[in-house]
Amino acid sequence: MFKIRQRNCMLIVTALVLAPCIVILMVMAPELSTEQSLTQRVAECHMRLQYLESMYRARQEDVALLSQYLGQLQSGNGSAASSPPPLPVANLLEGLSPEARQLLRNASHVAKGGGWNGTMTRAQNIRLPNAYHFLPHLLDDAGSLRPAYLQSKGRTDVSIVLGVPTVHREKQSYLLGTLHNLIENMNEEEQNETLIIVYIGETDLEAVQLIARQIETRFEQQVESGLIDIIAPAPSYYPNFERLRITLNDPLERVKWRSKQNLDFAYLMAYAHSKGTFYVQLEDDILTKRQFITTMKKFALIKSALTKPDQPAWFVLDFCQLGFIGKMFKSAELPYLITYFQMFYNDKPVDWLLTYFIESKVCRTDKDQKHCNQEKAKYWQHFRKSLFQHIGTSSSLKGKVQKLKDKQFGSKVPQYYAHTHNPPALVKSNIAPYKNYLLKRAYRGESYFWGLLPQPGDLVQFVFEQPTLLRRYLFRSGNSEHPSDRFYNTTVELLPADTLSENSSVWSNYNTTTDGYLVVGSFDHLGVAEGLLDPKIGAIKELRLHVHSDSENWALLSEIELQELNSDGRSEANLAKPRFVTGS
Repeated sequence: MFKIRQRNCMLIVTALVLAPCIVILMVMAPELSTEQSLTQRVAECHMRLQYLESMYRARQEDVALLSQYLGQLQSGNGSAASSPPPLPVANLLEGLSPEARQLLRNASHVAKGGGWNGTMTRAQNIRLPNAYHFLPHLLDDAGSLRPAYLQSKGRTDVSIVLGVPTVHREKQSYLLGTLHNLIENMNEEEQNETLIIVYIGETDLEAVQLIARQIETRFEQQVESGLIDIIAPAPSYYPNFERLRITLNDPLERVKWRSKQNLDFAYLMAYAHSKGTFYVQLEDDILTKRQFITTMKKFALIKSALTKPDQPAWFVLDFCQLGFIGKMFKSAELPYLITYFQMFYNDKPVDWLLTYFIESKVCRTDKDQKHCNQEKAKYWQHFRKSLFQHIGTSSSLKGKVQKLKDKQFGSKVPQYYAHTHNPPALVKSNIAPYKNYLLKRAYRGESYFWGLLPQPGDLVQFVFEQPTLLRRYLFRSGNSEHPSDRFYNTTVELLPADTLSENSSVWSNYNTTTDGYLVVGSFDHLGVAEGLLDPKIGAIKELRLHVHSDSENWALLSEIELQELNSDGRSEANLAKPRFVTGS
């Protein structure tokens, strides 16, 4: 009995001790959450203030340049400091606000000098180095810094600017797939606070216009809404690459390639500088994850909020382990990088220059490499999981194969999409499958179909057990691991179960093959074929994919969906089910 009473007393004492703690935690939890939210808001305001200060400095630079121009006009009309300015200049000065006139007076640098008699002379402004000193060829053409092509709706003041440089690729372009993936992984709110800048680094205007038209056609809504800007430099922006110095003992072609990349990044950053608070450098052959914009912004604000007054603020946040992909900077600090790239564009690759830039800021000659790395880590901070994956294999440098993958990215991108309720059919193909990646397994939603090099005349056939009324078809080729293994120049054809009458309107809507198949669609530049079928076609006996040309790549079908006419399209039965592990 004594032990029971002792146990009860212990329980009562424990309850009395824990109850206040629980109450305190319940009261404090919202306060802690509110405090964290306020801290992030303060950090966001601080980042905005930095951005606005950089814009103010740009306006001050304009005033200084205008002051020099006006000073030259005045000196051209009379050397005496006491002589009045010419009438047009005087009228211009009178039209400015008092604040602007005061700025002009402060920038004019009228000072005593010249001799012992104390006479007033106009001192010439000291000329600091600028882009023309590092890139003197820009002086050969007054329009060297004027874009040769610009498509923009003028979107500014966004949270994050994404820079996507691209060039014409001889073998395989990943640009449209990359843009599709970026947009697909943003919600509406993220799209409203983001700007994607596509930089086309080509000097041939026809090549620029071709790439721009592809973007404007494929992403018409996003271009019109201002989400996507397209820009290309004037040919005179680039130096004569044949006259570059050979550095790092690299072949001339490689020196030209990396030097041009440095100049491309500098131009892109210069255009993006005034567009938003943060800038993220990407490439044109990547994949990303859902809500990556929110993830990056939150991480940047948290890192800014946690920086103490006596600690250095971050300079770069790294969201990918590879090269220059996924590197975030404060837009206000981009001029430092732009100038650095201009100074050393002929010397090192761009990712090396970023490393050397950070080391120049923090590393000491009297300390070892370990100390240098510790200091660099304060300025160059990494996100715990990569948000971007490199998918391209064909580099923009001719002959270079790039198969690098970021192991920190994980397996969040599905390898295929399973549809398990396609209508019963006999499936066959004369494209030889690789290992166990069979067509029948892909049709059942168990894996994807992966076949060796398709040849002209090759077929992928779906012969239905019973004549079937189809409403819609969808074939998706390629996947995140093998983005180039798509169907090219391939049509979707079907064979009606019943002979159509000569007066049927179907004949005017579709082309036909010599063996009586209707050509109802084809694979687009993203490797996708999809469409709705005219009910007047009736029941279908067979549907097939018909290859019309040689391919340098294998062919991979990552999604097969055939939707029957009696389906409302919203049932759960045959919805795509992402699969992250290949069914080998």
